Amino acid sequence: MTDDTDRDPGGSGAGAAPNGWFEGDAAGGADRIREGRADAPADWPALAVESGFADDESDYYARLREATIGAAREAAAERERADDQQLVHAVRAMDDLDQRANELAERVAEWAGSRYPDAATGVDYARELAGRDPDSTVDERLVSLAQRVAGLADEADELRAFVERETPEVAPNLAAMAGPVLAARLISLAGGLDALAKKPAGTVQVLGAEDSLFAHLRGHAPSPKHGVIFTHEYVRGTRPGKRGSAARALAGKLTIAARVDRYSGERKPELDAELDERIAQIRGGEAE
Repeated sequence: MTDDTDRDPGGSGAGAAPNGWFEGDAAGGADRIREGRADAPADWPALAVESGFADDESDYYARLREATIGAAREAAAERERADDQQLVHAVRAMDDLDQRANELAERVAEWAGSRYPDAATGVDYARELAGRDPDSTVDERLVSLAQRVAGLADEADELRAFVERETPEVAPNLAAMAGPVLAARLISLAGGLDALAKKPAGTVQVLGAEDSLFAHLRGHAPSPKHGVIFTHEYVRGTRPGKRGSAARALAGKLTIAARVDRYSGERKPELDAELDERIAQIRGGEAE
């Protein structure tokens, strides 16, 4: 039986003897499935049996399944090792560390308030407390906790430096326009630079505001005007009545920047200049 849907990824062009993905060493089957193609259908199970690769059609499909799973795993591993995915891991870890450090800093401040009249709040106070010599077993524990906060904050700072250094290498236009950390967050929220480059500007505008967006879709809240891009000075620094326009302008240019970075990688300073001009118009009231 010839199944026209069995287009073998390792086959040759029409008119030539068909070469199946199963021809060659078994270890290379997954690679041939990922990289090969066939210009015409053929009875691949029968050819596999004739070549001695498979005992019967059932055995062929069992081997095909194993090879395709292997190909998918290799592709996933390759994608996970990509530079933009390393940024995703780094910025997510940085945010996790910042969150934990701030949460524990609150606990340190509350505890220290019961011990010291000069107790303060925040990570900076935890860093200060971490350098004190404890006078009691209780203080030992408190200082130890403060040291843990300081360690988490230090690691977050080191990850931030890594993100600021690496993002311009991965997405030069996006990093220049958004700043390295915001650019990395956008890549993270989208799931990668490729995914970000494929999103429309309207989606990029509200990345990070998914909860508000879903509430709006359920009729429980107004439509969000911006997501994480609010942290950009061009949105945050624009008066509230015009922030929606600023967010749309910024999201539009960030979308273009992401596409340029994904598909060419060429630095285009003119994108920055166009955004600067548009924001000046919005803030100046020349266009809405």
